[in-house]
Amino acid sequence: MEQQPARKTSRASERLKLLINHLDRSQATIRASPTSALTSTYSSSSQPQRLRYTLQNDLLTPEQQLFYEENGFILIKNLVSEEDINKFRKEFERICRKEVKIPGLVVMRDVAISKSEFVPDQKAVNKIQDFQESPELFRYCALPQMLKYVQCFTGPNVMAMHTMLINKPPDAGKKTSRHPMHQDLHYFPFRPVDRIVCAWTAMERVDRQNGCLVVLPGSHTGTLQEHEYPEWEGGVNKVYHGVRDYDPQHPRVHLEMEKGDTVFFHPLLIHGSGMNKTLGFRKAISCHYASSDCYYIDVKGTTQENIEKEVLEIAARKYTLDSISFADTWALRGRLVQGERISL
Repeated sequence: MEQQPARKTSRASERLKLLINHLDRSQATIRASPTSALTSTYSSSSQPQRLRYTLQNDLLTPEQQLFYEENGFILIKNLVSEEDINKFRKEFERICRKEVKIPGLVVMRDVAISKSEFVPDQKAVNKIQDFQESPELFRYCALPQMLKYVQCFTGPNVMAMHTMLINKPPDAGKKTSRHPMHQDLHYFPFRPVDRIVCAWTAMERVDRQNGCLVVLPGSHTGTLQEHEYPEWEGGVNKVYHGVRDYDPQHPRVHLEMEKGDTVFFHPLLIHGSGMNKTLGFRKAISCHYASSDCYYIDVKGTTQENIEKEVLEIAARKYTLDSISFADTWALRGRLVQGERISL
């Protein structure tokens, strides 16, 4: 990372200190150490200062920690090499051509494409998920430079819980290439929420033309909201639930990214993506990580009941089982990346 100017870093440290002092529900502490950029700010205090969304680390600068605490996401430029991304792309193409069979892998198709004539290659696929048994694609989740950032949010025991490679297609005129605004926690029956993080890497330049991510900064400080299928005229892809009600006037940021850039974001951050108005496919690879200290919860009686029902119906068909729980579907997908597997 580039060295931050001392004056700018000092201002960020002071703002971070003020923010920390106002956090009531903190779950993390940060202490000064000889190798930490925060030493000059915190060394005079005998008590550890508290953060909520990040853990003690020597990687994130005070400015980066402050940005994540306030906004719920942080963009790291050029984190994944072009060589690795090209290898992931080739493996995706092999999967689409059915040259390799990956246990547990789910292949999804855009609702507009699936109703048209089937094309047996990547043009028919808008996403693959649960690639944890693919040695090549799972390598993305275990990249050393990736895990250095991930453990700033999860701690040292890291589970890869949900993996995706998104192949957003050119919109077929139905606007089905959009992804409704949502919170990822809607899909997850495990907690605590602040020890979960998503890493999303652009596999080529992404911008507003081909449907980059759109985020509502600061929305991660709220609660999990009700989700359901939006009433879109062209239809909605399977399990693409959206937040039922959010403030349309909330400031939003379009995350335009270059190939290899990676955004890390909180599971309560409201986000989505626009339609792909270009003639090409927009690819990205992603993993949701959680601390293995996280634990499963019962979502009955909560806003997550609708997604539980839908996932269990899909799982019953996929695994031909008479009885399977929502937590079981995630335990099957979860894979240890670093440290010990404890609760998940």
